[in-house]
Amino acid sequence: MAGKHFSSSSAAAKSQRSLLFLFGLSIVFISLIFYLFASSSSSSFPTLHATAFPAASNPNADYSFVSSLEKFLINHKSKSPSIRDAVDERNVKRLDDLIAEEEEKRLYGGESSFYSPIRVYVYDMPSKFTYDLLWLFHNTYRETSNLTSNGSPVHRLIEQHSIDYWLWADLIAPESERLLKNVVRVHKQEEADLFYIPFFTTISFFLLEKQQCKALYREALKWVTDQPAWNRSEGRDHILPVHHPWSFKSVRKFMKKAIWLLPDMDSTGNWYKPGHVYLEKDLILPYVPNVHLCDSKCLSDSKRTTLLFFRGRLKRNAGGKIRAKLVAELNGSKDVVIEEGTTGKGGKNAAQIGMRKSIFCLNPAGDTPSSARLFDAIVSGCIPVIVSDELELPFEGILDYRKIAVFVSSSDAMQPGWLVSYLRNISSSQIRLKQTSLAKYSRHFLYSHPAQPLGPEDLVWRMMAGKLVNIKLHSRRSQRVVKESRSICSCECRRPNSTSPVPFS
Repeated sequence: MAGKHFSSSSAAAKSQRSLLFLFGLSIVFISLIFYLFASSSSSSFPTLHATAFPAASNPNADYSFVSSLEKFLINHKSKSPSIRDAVDERNVKRLDDLIAEEEEKRLYGGESSFYSPIRVYVYDMPSKFTYDLLWLFHNTYRETSNLTSNGSPVHRLIEQHSIDYWLWADLIAPESERLLKNVVRVHKQEEADLFYIPFFTTISFFLLEKQQCKALYREALKWVTDQPAWNRSEGRDHILPVHHPWSFKSVRKFMKKAIWLLPDMDSTGNWYKPGHVYLEKDLILPYVPNVHLCDSKCLSDSKRTTLLFFRGRLKRNAGGKIRAKLVAELNGSKDVVIEEGTTGKGGKNAAQIGMRKSIFCLNPAGDTPSSARLFDAIVSGCIPVIVSDELELPFEGILDYRKIAVFVSSSDAMQPGWLVSYLRNISSSQIRLKQTSLAKYSRHFLYSHPAQPLGPEDLVWRMMAGKLVNIKLHSRRSQRVVKESRSICSCECRRPNSTSPVPFS
């Protein structure tokens, strides 16, 4: 009896535990279904949870041009430049011999020596090319009435093209304060891989009188081209920031072999002359965004109820003429917002609000193939829709823009109803993937001081490292080839501002 009673009790207990287990499992299953349903139907357009967005900014870094510049000018006093050697063949030859010795040491110094960081010599130019121009901006940037012919605030344009400031400020900072490890500043020219020219071409163009600006350009040209290092390589290993397409225009043909830092290639030839710029030599850098970063909390809170957003000047020149046609085609479409506006303070706020409410942001060509709007969209978490057939993108050797943007040909975009229909047919899962990538990529477009690892300053030098062997190749080849002994052809023979194959003449 006792044994039978024990068996019955045990069976009852097992049965009760089985029922409890099945009940618990059913609760978990129902909760999972409810979660999936709620997450898929929470809004008209897909959004991401805050945990999907890593922090893109460092709280100890300054991302504001004006704020960073004020601190910089307090901590850095201009000084008289060091006396430089007069340019003659002996000085050029002496520098060339010293550089050859340094390169041989690196070549035979072991693997760690050969793969050392890029070494950059920063020219100590007179203050009229550097500090004086920074002070000129600092003392006048509050004059909001200073506008260009199309109504854009001059000082805002300077800020969005201020790549020359961010790179220089990082290079000349004390090494103990710098975070970038793939580039170092050297103080002896023979140790340098590259030479940086710290001339603020955009500030001088916008804030000086026309004739005063041209005179300063000629002085800067003479100062740089008098350097032995320039004459040794004909400027091939020199970095020249000319990020605004109007800047340095009157004399840059004399520096066409230098590495130019550009916003794009401008295949129209209106701003950069054919044959002066090409990707093998030059580097595309992003504009400084006009809007603030939409961080993880902002991205999580954003209710993106607009399908497609555009705000900007509706009428442009040259390659930007498609903009007016495209806007006319899109006007009146459901869930599409098209606004006329400029980059002033009110325009900045309106653009920021509009982008943070939108899934897609339209990026047609402007006067040149690129515009700051692309980078505003990226840091706003708004998927760029790029309608610019000739656009070259920053750091494309490192970043895959297909993960964060939609590329559309001009001919497709102009077909009635085509673009809106195309965007509506992009699946929710594809949109979420691009939004996740946008959150991850935004750090690559935020200039700061100190410059951050994987920020745009860092990617500049990673891209330069890929160019360095080719730069040395052309520099050495130009030195050893007997002049006029034969027709010399290199990538410099390319006439159009293009990366497509062009037959050599």
